[in-house]
Amino acid sequence: MKARVEAPPAAPSAPRRRRWRLLAGLLVAAVLLLVGGRLAWSWMNPFGETTVDRSQPVLLQSIHNLSRFEAATGNFQVIVDLEKDADFLPDAVKGTRTLFVGAGGVDAYVDFSGLAKDALTVSPDRTEVTVRLPRAQLEKPNLDNRRSYVYAQERGLFDRVSDFLSSSPSNQQELYVLAEKKIAEAALASDLRNRADQNTKMMLQGMLTGLGFEKVTVKFADET
Repeated sequence: MKARVEAPPAAPSAPRRRRWRLLAGLLVAAVLLLVGGRLAWSWMNPFGETTVDRSQPVLLQSIHNLSRFEAATGNFQVIVDLEKDADFLPDAVKGTRTLFVGAGGVDAYVDFSGLAKDALTVSPDRTEVTVRLPRAQLEKPNLDNRRSYVYAQERGLFDRVSDFLSSSPSNQQELYVLAEKKIAEAALASDLRNRADQNTKMMLQGMLTGLGFEKVTVKFADET
């Protein structure tokens, strides 16, 4: 019986090879056009922006020595509702109403720089000490720009046109000033100063006890 010999498979025809090469060439060309197009658009994009920081160096104007204890901090938030109306025009024509969220902190501190000579009294055996302090004061509110923003705003037709034609952004300084004023009033009416007084008292009692005094008395200026 004779062995059967199979013939090797026929090689792809020349037209088929040419089609595959053409397809591969088209794919490569498409990828190059896509990448090159994106690079060219990023370079020639007329709407692209470039940020250049030309700020001047920071100027140190003054240095103040601090002789006070930062005893407490209060965090506040207020919603300012500011409305401006024209006398003889409806709000749809002339007028604005802005809702502004103002958030910031107020520090309470006790100033040690103005202490009298008799503010510290030590007993002859150096076991007792009496300290007389002024009451805590409040710092100016410090608004946090990252948490303060315009929540909503309604504008009349004239105001919209004016803002559109104006080259400068709308001034929000009035909103910040009003928010600071309201936060300062809220801090003054709160328990922040009393908390600062108590924290200062506890701090001095702990410090002076650590120095060896057995009895520490802390009084404030309005206490007998």
